[in-house]
Amino acid sequence: MKKSTALKVILGISIAGMIFSGYLSYGELVKNTCSVGGCLYTLGLPACVYGFVIYLIVFIISILGIKSK
Repeated sequence: MKKSTALKVILGISIAGMIFSGYLSYGELVKNTCSVGGCLYTLGLPACVYGFVIYLIVFIISILGIKSK
């Protein structure tokens, strides 16, 4: 697999992860409801917020990798 193809796959996965974790984060932070089962809080924030931040970092890194031919 080529580097650019791998980075595009990672980009797609990170977008899907940001959409899912963003939806969960919105539900827990704005609507104050747990979208899936129980709510897990770590350091005062829902765990899905940390997932969103991590997927955002992976998204940015993959964009930078694609642009740096």
